Amino acid sequence: MLQSLHVKNLALIRETEVEFGPGLNIFTGETGAGKSLLIGSVNLALGGKFEKEMLRKGADSALVELIFSEDDPRIREFLCGMELEPQEDGTIIISRKFQAGKSFSRINGETVTAKQVKELAELLIDIHGQHEHQSLLHKKKHLEILDGYCGGELADASDRVHRLYAECAMLRRRLESETMDEAAKEKEQALAEFEWQEIQAANLVPGEDEELEESYRLMVNGRRIMEGLTESYRYTGGDFENGAGGALSRALRALRGVEMYHERIGELAGQLSEIDSLLADYNRDVAEFMNRTEFDSGDFSRVEERLNVLNRLKEKYGGSIQAVLAYGEERQRLLEKLSDYDSYMDRLERELEEKQEQLRDACEKLSAIRRRNAEGLSLQLRESLRQLNFLTVEFEVAVRPEQAITSDGYDDVEFLISTNPGEPLMPLGQVASGGELSRVMLAIKTVLAGKDDIGTLIFDEIDAGISGRTAWKVAQQLDAVSQSTQVLCITHLPQIAAMADTHFVIEKSSTQDDTITEIRQLEGDEDLNELARLLGGDTLTEAALTNAREMRSQALLQKNHKNVH
Repeated sequence: MLQSLHVKNLALIRETEVEFGPGLNIFTGETGAGKSLLIGSVNLALGGKFEKEMLRKGADSALVELIFSEDDPRIREFLCGMELEPQEDGTIIISRKFQAGKSFSRINGETVTAKQVKELAELLIDIHGQHEHQSLLHKKKHLEILDGYCGGELADASDRVHRLYAECAMLRRRLESETMDEAAKEKEQALAEFEWQEIQAANLVPGEDEELEESYRLMVNGRRIMEGLTESYRYTGGDFENGAGGALSRALRALRGVEMYHERIGELAGQLSEIDSLLADYNRDVAEFMNRTEFDSGDFSRVEERLNVLNRLKEKYGGSIQAVLAYGEERQRLLEKLSDYDSYMDRLERELEEKQEQLRDACEKLSAIRRRNAEGLSLQLRESLRQLNFLTVEFEVAVRPEQAITSDGYDDVEFLISTNPGEPLMPLGQVASGGELSRVMLAIKTVLAGKDDIGTLIFDEIDAGISGRTAWKVAQQLDAVSQSTQVLCITHLPQIAAMADTHFVIEKSSTQDDTITEIRQLEGDEDLNELARLLGGDTLTEAALTNAREMRSQALLQKNHKNVH
């Protein structure tokens, strides 16, 4: 359930906070007061597109925050999957701040992506916009609604169709790209043969280039290296009169001659002895390295030539020896394929045929699930439409299989309706008026709400194009839905407003230099005054108030009667 909405610096709203109730929450207000801001604010919080013009004049930032209260295990599991800690009381806070052309979304205080917010929103709320019923004019929407009604039963079958369709498409692309005539095949085979033999002839060893490059650096700088080593050995060895080794030996002998006179001199002699030992080790290592590092012009030529071969291959076939070897393996596989090209293409074609057969089978299973659920959806929609004052309605969700296969299967799904006795079923878009489409969409939302376990439904003027007795029927249906699902509804009809469990009014006020929109809950007799306004116009007359009381009483009687039963 949506507990509250907090909006700051958005369009005409300076700052407002609305606390919603369970059941049926109704929003009314004058035309132009900003009723669409309610839906717009919720949509923005849930990842809707933000335009800089939406920012309130003079403000440099805006904020929209929604607080939900949910105990659905699916939602807790979803939050854990996003590594967001669910709160113990089930509170979910979704906020979005807009600043300097950017927006930042958070769930329970943790920064998240717009995609994560939208995925969570699908579990929390369903928003029906003003013109959404017009989507029923398109058959693609019919398929989407039926699949939504099928729910989890459809998921595995649908995933299998998607996967097999992608695999078939990939195989078709391979067949198209690899089909070639004899001349093209011979040219490709000759090139692959040349490249493979060139790589094979090099006898590449992984890591060989790194070792050779190290040797090459030593050889290129051999003279300077030997000069440096020789000079270092001279100054640190014991053979040079003024070298460090000879000086250390003389210093050590001097200390040994007097160490018996004081304990501390013995310690100093020990330290100097360690230094002498380390220097001797250094001299031996330098001498050994100099003996090993002998540079031969023949070796240098061989190393240089080998490096040239390796670098040329790396430049042609990859940036490393591993990449060159991998390319060689790829060329070898290509040669094997081209050597038996006809058989290879036959195998590809057989594989495609098998995948297509699997796809057709998967489409049949998917279609069977849809056809089975279409019967249940048709039955529930007929019942729901009759409650919405379609007195003699016939409604059928037609599932016609064996169309061209797409990633959604091969079904053509279409809603058929007949609203008059004796008239045949016809496509919904051909016979339904705007008001009838609105009621059909309300019926669909009612049925799907029971399937999806969505906690909150929002309707923006679902009552478009209806009045009189039909308006009462729509009000009763909204009230029925609100018994199990929280409903937020923007309306201009008094019949629907009279059914409110919680009634809000959206008002716009202006001063000389400012205009603001506010949303506030009606208290006491304020809801009667608002009903009277909806019934009678701008002037609040006693007759309008009387009609409002009667309408409110009638609505309460219907609600109580429903609760008794």
